[in-house]
Amino acid sequence: MRTHTKESQSKITPALALQYLREGNFRFINSLKANRDLLEQVNETRDGQFPFATILSCIDSRTSAELIFDQGLGDIFSIRIAGNVINEDILGSMEFACKIASSKLIVVLGHSKCGAIGGACDNIQLGNLSTLLNKIQPSLYLERETIENRTSANSDFVYNVSHIQVRRSVEAVIERSVILREMVVNKEIGIIGAYYDVDNGSVEFMEDTFMSGEIRHLYLAVN
Repeated sequence: MRTHTKESQSKITPALALQYLREGNFRFINSLKANRDLLEQVNETRDGQFPFATILSCIDSRTSAELIFDQGLGDIFSIRIAGNVINEDILGSMEFACKIASSKLIVVLGHSKCGAIGGACDNIQLGNLSTLLNKIQPSLYLERETIENRTSANSDFVYNVSHIQVRRSVEAVIERSVILREMVVNKEIGIIGAYYDVDNGSVEFMEDTFMSGEIRHLYLAVN
């Protein structure tokens, strides 16, 4: 499988980029890895890169986007931070990826058994980590389904908070970046939330968060 060129990247729509990721995850969970010559891809990308997607995922060692979506060198921009939180540096990276390098899709990828989500649920206080976990706290407040045992020991609570955090991060990208918001409205890019299951390797795309050519409020409250 060859790397993308400027020409091939220009023909990719947000929907097609999403399809490529779905197909890649299918290959991953079925041990059907695409045939790639990585050294050849090094040579093919030395003068330029044309990634079709930008993926914000957690630093968790089990959530490498290139692996779980079966992508090669030059195929995706991979942005990683604990808890897939949004800050100005993350937004700037996304703006570069989409506005400058013409990436077609942003994916905010949460995952099961996330240590950052668990730490926020347990109100862990530890140096600079506390500042990061504080960015996740609003997702706990929005989780209204769980009445008792609102800690990391409650897997259902952690699951709910993880999904809310993904939705909040998708919404934050749209709300806090004029550049990316305009690109969505103009159908130049799409954005979607997703959730990776570390038990079986599958990715669930959160269809109701997908935006391409429209902006809508994401209702995060759990009724």
